[in-house]
Amino acid sequence: MNRLAIQEIDNYRKLDSAYLDTRLGQALKGIERKILVLDDDPTGVQTVHGIAVYTDWELESIRNMYDEAESMVFILTNSRGMTQEETQQIHTEIMQRVVQVSNERQQKFLIISRSDSTLRGHYPLETEVIRKTVEALTPIRYDGEVIFPFFQEGGRYTIRDIHYVKEGYELMPAGDTEFASDKTFGYTASNLKDWCEEKTGGKYLASSVTSISLEDLRAVNIEKICDQLINVTDFNKIIVNAVGYDDVKVFVLALMKAIGQGKEFLFRSAASLTKILGNVSDKPLLTKKDLIQINTTQGGIVIIGSHVNKTSKQLEALSASSLPIMTIEFNQHLVMAPKGLEPEVQRVVELAESNLVQGKTVVIYTRRDRFDLQTDNKEEQLKVSVRISDSLTSVIQRISVSPSFIIAKGGITSSDVGTKALKVKRALVMGQVKPGIPVWMTGKESKYPNMPYVIFPGNVGEVETLKEIVAELMQ
Repeated sequence: MNRLAIQEIDNYRKLDSAYLDTRLGQALKGIERKILVLDDDPTGVQTVHGIAVYTDWELESIRNMYDEAESMVFILTNSRGMTQEETQQIHTEIMQRVVQVSNERQQKFLIISRSDSTLRGHYPLETEVIRKTVEALTPIRYDGEVIFPFFQEGGRYTIRDIHYVKEGYELMPAGDTEFASDKTFGYTASNLKDWCEEKTGGKYLASSVTSISLEDLRAVNIEKICDQLINVTDFNKIIVNAVGYDDVKVFVLALMKAIGQGKEFLFRSAASLTKILGNVSDKPLLTKKDLIQINTTQGGIVIIGSHVNKTSKQLEALSASSLPIMTIEFNQHLVMAPKGLEPEVQRVVELAESNLVQGKTVVIYTRRDRFDLQTDNKEEQLKVSVRISDSLTSVIQRISVSPSFIIAKGGITSSDVGTKALKVKRALVMGQVKPGIPVWMTGKESKYPNMPYVIFPGNVGEVETLKEIVAELMQ
């Protein structure tokens, strides 16, 4: 499949964003639903601010979510680091409790399954479990599922039904990228209609998928798009083309109209849709003065688990910089050794602590050559990956020195650091330090209360981005 020049996204009619914002604000006032975003790793908050993130789904936590002032709240499931069985179990539990609290509060809900903008994750399992659980417990019947992987900040665009990933000055079809070769969540199709058929094993055919075109979105053809949505039944799929936030806004206007006429939808989306549905305003990028409020002589911690090529290049740029940092390699290949990774964890902890107290920022990274089992068993490979992640996370758990900041690189790594090492139960999204790179303010219950925690997705940013963030926080 052919690549496109990045200029392709400029070939569509420009819209009046301010006019759309006014209409959108009015439309979203009428939704009167709690919007719950089930996020399969912590990076999904990369477009919002002032929104709460919960890392557990106990019944009392769900009640607290309904008490949040904002209409939207995120639940971090971290399911991308789980087996299919675990994923099914937690999504069933979450939705059973959501239905219970919804009945208690007499408030409807809208569910977004937020996942990777490069199409990796437990799909269609997650949304199928959500649908079946809700439909078994309520009169709700879902008419369709909206597939919306557009993510502008990360350079993910959908044009003529083909999903693209920005690489330099070109747009590469997603099925041709390294992400499509993921050991656990791989796929071949770049055309989202074909992708739906591929991932559902033919249960939903490409020919049955409804496509919302860029031409209709840029023509603000809300009536036509609404009619398309109204005509979807039997949980069939809807894909939305998009190259900018105005496309999302027009789609949401049509969506609100369809919901107002009694239609029900589930959403499998990247992060851009959540910003618009949550009616979240733009905010300038965060700087050091926004993030580090205390005077400290300690260094920061950067922990890198992601192995995608973009992350490795970003690590190389940081390591080659003149910043006062100490790089420490974590040898995850020892996972199968007699004593496992325990001695390696202890070595890295001691080295990190001695440098932190000297004011150096430590960069802890896994060996860049992946450790893969010689097996086609995806579940076994995932289990080994989780063991490695748990050991890497335990480094942060054991460090006794309080750093000035923490950056975690990679979805599973950042989730495990946030929940297992920092023990965050509720965090507030402060905003983004770079486009698509969110920052949590940790809660009072965490290991390091009120500390900025930078969640850096593995597949986001340019080569220099990691170095720039570290430089900003160290200056």
